[in-house]
Amino acid sequence: MKLSEVLVRPVITEKVNLQMERSGRYTFVVGKQANKLEIKKAVEEFYGVKVADVNTVVVPAKSKTRFTKAGLLSGRKPSYKKAIITLASGESIDLFA
Repeated sequence: MKLSEVLVRPVITEKVNLQMERSGRYTFVVGKQANKLEIKKAVEEFYGVKVADVNTVVVPAKSKTRFTKAGLLSGRKPSYKKAIITLASGESIDLFA
């Protein structure tokens, strides 16, 4: 798998921002076929930091239903994989620059 396909986008939420400040943990949406070694290599190469630990989670698909003028519309949101990266002490990533 190419390194450009491994990292899809960073996750920016209040919970993730709190983890970034307190414990140096960053969350990224990654490709479904990416493994922990590929994720670690991609983060170290793109951001130039030392990764201490990688945890992955596959978030399941969800059913969504809306009420509209045309009636009841239902569909599914796709599943995705996210990785929680713990950096070595003293390291940080500036996602907002």
